[in-house]
Amino acid sequence: MDKRTRLERTIAGEATDRPPVALWRHFPGDDLRAGDHARSLIEYQRAYDWDVLVGLPCASSIATDYGLLDAWEGRADGVRTVHKHPIQRSIDWTTLRVLDPLRGGSGRYLETLDQVTRGLGDAVPVCAAVFSPLAHAAMMAGDTLLLRHLRTEPERLRTALNTLTENILRLIDVLKRLPLAGLHYIVEHASITRFSEDEYAAFGLPSDLKILEALPQKWWLNSVNLRGDLPMFKFAAGMPVQVVQWADRDTEPELNIGKTLISGAVCGGLAGAAHVLNGTPATIRDVVHDAIHRTAGRRLILSCGGAAPVIAPLSNYRAVREAVEG
Repeated sequence: MDKRTRLERTIAGEATDRPPVALWRHFPGDDLRAGDHARSLIEYQRAYDWDVLVGLPCASSIATDYGLLDAWEGRADGVRTVHKHPIQRSIDWTTLRVLDPLRGGSGRYLETLDQVTRGLGDAVPVCAAVFSPLAHAAMMAGDTLLLRHLRTEPERLRTALNTLTENILRLIDVLKRLPLAGLHYIVEHASITRFSEDEYAAFGLPSDLKILEALPQKWWLNSVNLRGDLPMFKFAAGMPVQVVQWADRDTEPELNIGKTLISGAVCGGLAGAAHVLNGTPATIRDVVHDAIHRTAGRRLILSCGGAAPVIAPLSNYRAVREAVEG
């Protein structure tokens, strides 16, 4: 069974030869140069033969075009540490301008995906990845200042979120030209431990829906990654995507319960730290088989709850891929 057929049948809840499986990860350092990033993604896909390749960009690729300074300092998930936030005062939100998607971090990412899709061809579904406007805002101000401004200067923050949303919409307009399977959309604030439901509904959800509703119909594999503890599943059901991913091994709801709350497929079954980073091939096989059992092998794309650890043993990557066979 080819990859697209396997994924489409999984989303529809139909029987497949095996569950689809994929781990996506950052490539810190390489993701600062389009050629190196593309080569790493292509070699990664060829090494593990994932059912879908999600090309994660440098998380701060848009924010750096506004003056953010960061560096990778060894975090297991490959995320860079911010050393300079461009937003210091609430008035700074009103100074953001719409960016040219063909330049800067967005332009570098577009070039990366162009090289990846050319290098892998039609047999491998490739998805672009985009962080939400609120996620970009948090990178530029820090979580504490973002929340303060949301509650004290909401209109200034709304102005910035409109600009950041327009940046993403312009990026998507260019991404439509590439032979992509879909968009992997990363939401970090639809989490009870970060925002209240009312705050996310007012400052996050409108932009998220505007972006997701702008995706072209030809993209058949769109997913949302709900990061953080206690994700707000009440909003997930209304998002026009085929797949919902969250850290089901680390927070509620469990995988089998999450299946009842959405249509389409769930993505998870593994914990990034406990299993992929610190587990063994034997424990990974057991966890994979448990996830398949919990979901009856239907509507499940096997992965972890977000980006896979970049410093994990390669034997664990291989074990994830091999565990679904047979």
